[in-house]
Amino acid sequence: MEINHLLKKGVEMIKDREYGNPVLEAALLLGKLLNVDRTYIYTHGDTEVSQPIVDKFLELMEKRRLGYPFQYILKEKEFMGLEFYVDEGVLIPRSDTETMVEYILKYIDEKYKDEPINFLDLGIGSGAIILSIAYYKKNVNAYGVDFYDPPLKIANINKERFKLSNVSLYKGDLFQGIEGLGLEGKFHIIASNPPYIPNEEIKTLQTEVKDYEPMSALDGGEDGLRFYKKIIPESKKYLKDGGLLIFEIGYDQGKKVEDILLKEGYKDTRILKDLHGLDRVVMGVVG
Repeated sequence: MEINHLLKKGVEMIKDREYGNPVLEAALLLGKLLNVDRTYIYTHGDTEVSQPIVDKFLELMEKRRLGYPFQYILKEKEFMGLEFYVDEGVLIPRSDTETMVEYILKYIDEKYKDEPINFLDLGIGSGAIILSIAYYKKNVNAYGVDFYDPPLKIANINKERFKLSNVSLYKGDLFQGIEGLGLEGKFHIIASNPPYIPNEEIKTLQTEVKDYEPMSALDGGEDGLRFYKKIIPESKKYLKDGGLLIFEIGYDQGKKVEDILLKEGYKDTRILKDLHGLDRVVMGVVG
């Protein structure tokens, strides 16, 4: 079968998916299977594709038709200019999260410059936050914790992919993962993108999310605030005086999380909006 014919067939299969880009997805997948770029796909339409590749392409397009996330099919997602390996078991990195990462990078530049600092990421997932920070700021000693094995495995793959020696990853339930390391009062910055979807709202999410991404990365309890209520009080034990605690939040949670920070004695609280103008990040300073 020729590339053009196969591409057209793939687009037809997934054209009714609500949250997709059929032409782009079909071209990217076929390019990955053939180990060529999109330009080749678009300029070599009459090239014959071997039957095993045809079969694999159609098999994966069928998975996509049923709602399987395209990023899991490709096994990659771009985030902060880096190509992250992703697979089942981790939340797919979102551009919304770049709002927090970009702020942290700017904050490090302005407050610490080349000074060695300690950074902690709670709930690392694919490693998008911690590894982006460690990649762009070599003065950062980065520590990451996750409760589950798949995120630790995938984040370690990405750590090796980016050749990062300033990252240490641990398994545990939030701060339990770094207990006994003598890091109390040592962190300049603690960040987290915790599960924050109220559990009753999960069933309303798009198929790609609710049926395939890990529930453990979505479910924030009855009000969506379960992890903020746990992390905020405990963080005071691990942050240096003047240390920053920063979170990603749901679009309607800014004031609620800020109130928890203020109640726990955090100062200089701020809420940042994402590129869509929605509340996306909240932070506060200890001391």
